[in-house]
Amino acid sequence: MPLLCLDVGSTWTKGALVAPDGDLLGTAQHETTPPEVLDGVAAVTSALAAGAEVLACSSAGGGLRLAVVGQERLVSAEAGYRVALSAGAKVVHVSSGDLDGAGIRALRADRPDIVLLVGGTDGGDQRVLLHNARKLAVNRITVPIVLAGNSDARDEALALLAVRNVVATDNVLPDVGELAPGPARRAIRAAFLSHVIGGKGLSRGPRFRSLVRTVTPDAVLTGVSRLAGVLAREEEQGAVLVVDVGGATTDVYSAVSTVEGERIATVALPADRRTVEGDIGMRWSAPGIVAEAVAERLISGPEDLAAAAKHRAHDVDFIPSTAEESEVDMRLASLAAILAVRRHLRLVDGQLGPKGAGLLVLSGGVFRHASADGLARVEETLRADPILRPVLRTARMVVDRHYVLAPAGLLADSGRGPAADRLLESSLV
Repeated sequence: MPLLCLDVGSTWTKGALVAPDGDLLGTAQHETTPPEVLDGVAAVTSALAAGAEVLACSSAGGGLRLAVVGQERLVSAEAGYRVALSAGAKVVHVSSGDLDGAGIRALRADRPDIVLLVGGTDGGDQRVLLHNARKLAVNRITVPIVLAGNSDARDEALALLAVRNVVATDNVLPDVGELAPGPARRAIRAAFLSHVIGGKGLSRGPRFRSLVRTVTPDAVLTGVSRLAGVLAREEEQGAVLVVDVGGATTDVYSAVSTVEGERIATVALPADRRTVEGDIGMRWSAPGIVAEAVAERLISGPEDLAAAAKHRAHDVDFIPSTAEESEVDMRLASLAAILAVRRHLRLVDGQLGPKGAGLLVLSGGVFRHASADGLARVEETLRADPILRPVLRTARMVVDRHYVLAPAGLLADSGRGPAADRLLESSLV
């Protein structure tokens, strides 16, 4: 039986029909249809296949908004933040130290879907973790809480949080410098599926929640990690770098799990990670591209580009109809990619290994629908950037034209690793 891999996004619902051996049989997409997203799912399903097994991920309703509440800003809070990089979440709030009234108000204002509560190494200090658990309970923070701090304080913290939706898991920082993202990542995924997907008003019944296996960025990150493994077997050198430019955000993924020589930081990074830039995108966030490009001195006279970006933010359904409009879109996309990768490199301390990126994957509709000349200009612009130049000096560039990274992640997560690898190899390698 073929497998239908679905990604239900905020704007589009995309599907890929994959044979059991990983061959891509077809793709389709339909506008996402809240308040009943299953209508869009049905349209994609009918366009591709009947009777296929369905694997689904979703970022509809804005995806997963996560807050990190930690102990020390440079240790436990940083560890929680870096775990979130690998958990498919958009981190909207980070706090450290004792929560007070102002901290609670700031947390509420950032409207997280889930709170990741961390603090202390195993056997270390318990006071701040327990203080923050008490504050979250007393102030009626009702969103799900993932408790992933000092294991010695777990039972007391759970008692303080007893009236909340709490998932307890292993410490994200069991010892100084030792980051353990796996258990917390799985707990965040479970909380997302149990409490968040069902609470966004996306569907009237339980079927959609039962279909969705994970948040889309988590599926993509798994796909990126599998792609790194495929390239390693092909003996291609360097890390995998993926830039996904969307309408509202630009996501960057990097996978160095197969790269030797990675430098270890004070709080070690996950080998495969993701950052999201909520102010950089092709439509809703187009003005943010121009503002940040000016701040980074990538452009000096932004008047015309600023007007075009403002128009796109006001008309998010805008589709270029002339060569000039398409050229503006490609310029905005190039700037978005440069800015997002620069931020990603700063956050991960430039840790892509000694050879930089071996493969750069461009994703997003603006790249999938671009002409060969347009993509050549994008590549030239990225390679010329003084900060990206050393990272991309030996990188091969491809476009994820069939949007296979999320389907590959879904296949791998369902125990179909060889099919995932075959899909990636045939589409991107």
